[in-house]
Amino acid sequence: MRFLVGTIGKEQAVFAVKGTSAWNLTRALPAIGTDLTSLASDSDLRERLAGLDEPGDPVAVSEITPALPVTRPGAIICLGLNYVEHIREGGYDIPDYPALFMRGPKSVMPAGAPMIRPDCSDELDYEAELMLIIGKGGRHISEETALDHIFGYTVFNDGSVRDYQRKTHQWTPGKNFDNTGAIGPVVVTPDELPEGARGLRIESRVGDEILQRSDTGNMIWSAAQAISIISGYTTLAPGDLIALGTPPGVGHAKTPPRWLRPGETIEVEIEGIGICASPVIAESRAAETALQS
Repeated sequence: MRFLVGTIGKEQAVFAVKGTSAWNLTRALPAIGTDLTSLASDSDLRERLAGLDEPGDPVAVSEITPALPVTRPGAIICLGLNYVEHIREGGYDIPDYPALFMRGPKSVMPAGAPMIRPDCSDELDYEAELMLIIGKGGRHISEETALDHIFGYTVFNDGSVRDYQRKTHQWTPGKNFDNTGAIGPVVVTPDELPEGARGLRIESRVGDEILQRSDTGNMIWSAAQAISIISGYTTLAPGDLIALGTPPGVGHAKTPPRWLRPGETIEVEIEGIGICASPVIAESRAAETALQS
């Protein structure tokens, strides 16, 4: 199934998407709530949804303003180095354990919302990534059973402020500027994709300029391996988000570097899932817009 969390007017709801049409599942089954948290955590609720005969009249997907698929994720965990060629373009050695970092909730925003380039830096970079949403939580999850813990997959753009990322051995500053990590808009359940979402084309672009192009089969650590490794040190919970790293072609590795500029729209597309598009605006412009509204 394909889900979209978003708003029409002032109403936020969970929608089922097919092509260019969407059905309001929250109206048809209020227990679903206004994001994917309940569906991700409650198998009985998913069975009730599967038994719905008539979810109501469709609306056009274009009428829906995307919201975050999970409004308050307990954790946002990211793999930093998961494609060999990206590791090499960054000048790193290939690790035997994934580079992991955390993002805070203020750093992410829905697909379609502006990605903000901070006024303190012009080194805003893009990173196309596959992201998974945990459905069944757990600790010490085996690789063999890990895929059973995934509720769905979505698209992530791990916008990174590179000079701040390099100010310290820890990547936290560069990965946590407000409104730099775009998520969504569509979440696809595992039954609609290849096992572990492997073998999907993944790319980023600005207009006709292709910035990154690869295949999720090129990841070093698969979705199952990532879940198993991460659950070895922390208990995963329904609604947790795990981003699985970016392929080569990021801006800082190009000659000259290719930073995102205000006025551009950066798109990340993953085959079978969809497109996450974000207009880029300057922080000062965002502040002016907020004051006017």
